[in-house]
Amino acid sequence: MIESATRGRAETHPRAPDPRLRGRTYAITFDRVWNAALGLAGGGLPRWRVLKSDDEKGAIHAEALTTVLRRPCDVRIRIGLDSNGQTRVDVRAALAAGKHDWGSNARRIQRFMEALDAKLAATPAQILDPTRQPQFTA
Repeated sequence: MIESATRGRAETHPRAPDPRLRGRTYAITFDRVWNAALGLAGGGLPRWRVLKSDDEKGAIHAEALTTVLRRPCDVRIRIGLDSNGQTRVDVRAALAAGKHDWGSNARRIQRFMEALDAKLAATPAQILDPTRQPQFTA
């Protein structure tokens, strides 16, 4: 799915034309990535909170409030291992049905990914080719 200003949602995909929406594949352990992502979604980012998380399924359901009107944005983070044992992170962000996002969800995903890179202190060698299609095993 490619970010859309009219549908009020954005999500990552390895071949997304918008580089902000390609997700991440890390040469970093699942546990480290999971804990960093959970910390960011659980208040490490302004106006974010975790609604539900399941490390067995690699799923984090969070809510992020928009900056100006404080409208809730539904954020789903998926973390799992690909077929090569590397940790893959994908994110979907959506406003309530019928609301326009004007690119805010793509920016929200970009900020999350950049914050995750920083929290992990991920080097360029640890951030792998995002265009490789993930095959989750978790």
